[in-house]
Amino acid sequence: MGEAKSATALSTVPSVSNPIFYVLDTNVLIHDPAAIRNFDEHHVVIPITVLEELDRLKSGKLAMAADCRQAIREIDSVIGRASPELVEQGVPIERGKRARPVGSLSILMSETPANVVLLPFHLNDNKILNAVASLKQRHPGRRVVLVTKDINMRLKARGIGIESEDYHSDQLLGDITQLNKGYIEFKHSFWDVVEDVRTDHASGGTLYHVAREVIAHNVFPNQFLYDNTGFLARVLKVGKQEVVLRHLDLDKMLQRETWGLKPRDAFQAMALNLLLDPDIHIVNLTGAAGSGKTILALAAAIEMTVPQKLYRRIIATRSTQGLDEDIGFLPGTEEEKMEPWLGAITDNLEALHWDDENSASSIEYVLARVPLLFKSLNYIRGRSFQHSLILIDESQNLTPHQIKTIVTRAGNGSKVICLGNLAQIDTPYLSPTSSGLTYLTERFKNFEHGGSLQLQGIPRSALAAYAERYL
Repeated sequence: MGEAKSATALSTVPSVSNPIFYVLDTNVLIHDPAAIRNFDEHHVVIPITVLEELDRLKSGKLAMAADCRQAIREIDSVIGRASPELVEQGVPIERGKRARPVGSLSILMSETPANVVLLPFHLNDNKILNAVASLKQRHPGRRVVLVTKDINMRLKARGIGIESEDYHSDQLLGDITQLNKGYIEFKHSFWDVVEDVRTDHASGGTLYHVAREVIAHNVFPNQFLYDNTGFLARVLKVGKQEVVLRHLDLDKMLQRETWGLKPRDAFQAMALNLLLDPDIHIVNLTGAAGSGKTILALAAAIEMTVPQKLYRRIIATRSTQGLDEDIGFLPGTEEEKMEPWLGAITDNLEALHWDDENSASSIEYVLARVPLLFKSLNYIRGRSFQHSLILIDESQNLTPHQIKTIVTRAGNGSKVICLGNLAQIDTPYLSPTSSGLTYLTERFKNFEHGGSLQLQGIPRSALAAYAERYL
């Protein structure tokens, strides 16, 4: 297909309100393989260089390879058996059972724009930018936007006069401070703002029915309410008119041992309350390094697996930069390959038994009794885990698509615990607002069987606390 024909064909795309050309970078399709369907009535353009990059990255068992393959399938499902002319012009994007297609998808061949300063062609990013510049030159009356999660590429685009933006379709928050912390603090006594309350004494404890307007915040199931007088309650139900709270005894919670571990503050006590509740099927714990996320989750997991026998096994996995590339080159079984990256799990297991007379024997006993399996994220895809406790460490490095892929692996009787620190994201193209952990927390805030909590403080040590604050 000739370049001249391509220019003419693109200009004939049916338009109701002069749709925008959205040109997608490779990292957008890896981040969200279904991204082509998220631009409403506008015209989505895939440069040929992007297809070549997807083709090069699609092979193997890496998490990225699976996302590339799915992105290719999404593009093929739209283009299908369309003629070359229609592929250049723009194939209508079918959207379920809607009466008429909305938006279109086309492939942009690499072209050389006239009278435009070209970037060197030795980089794929530059090839994409040059193709976008050509598209913009041929359509001066149309808005052309490059969509990429690469900040540096957005800077280069602006430098040559191309409009660019990040991909925001799966970003639910504009400001990370708006993320649900899992608790609401009242500066004074909670009861000072309550004019009317109905109390029930059920088998699960004392329940309070209060008017929803009393809580001057957005309130969600399994949030905690507390004040400086020692009052603590957990939200059980949120109705249009009232909120049902379960009273909690903070002193007893602070004294409760979980596999030999006692919470050091109210926030750790709240976290254990969620972790140990069999009616809570997913728990997200966030917080700074040293706040106790991993050791709390591990203690609760062992407690529920060995003495209580609520789960048959613990599956520990972790997202970390470089894991996909490096794990295949390590010798040994999958568990042995994963061990270097899951050192946080074994370190905290040792910490739980430091006070034992023979800590080494205690750890061997636990590992012999506890079905603790280390699994790579690559091997979780396509699996279904029944009656399992799935522990995902460093989940802030997962994309929304990846977090969905993992959480949907939980079968009957399973529980998922996601741990992460949104201030320590190591994955390129992710930020606190676009992280899969943020996405999951926001999407599940109304789920009556889910809970999240942002841990406070640095109980690990005075040194860790000082370093977190001043380094």
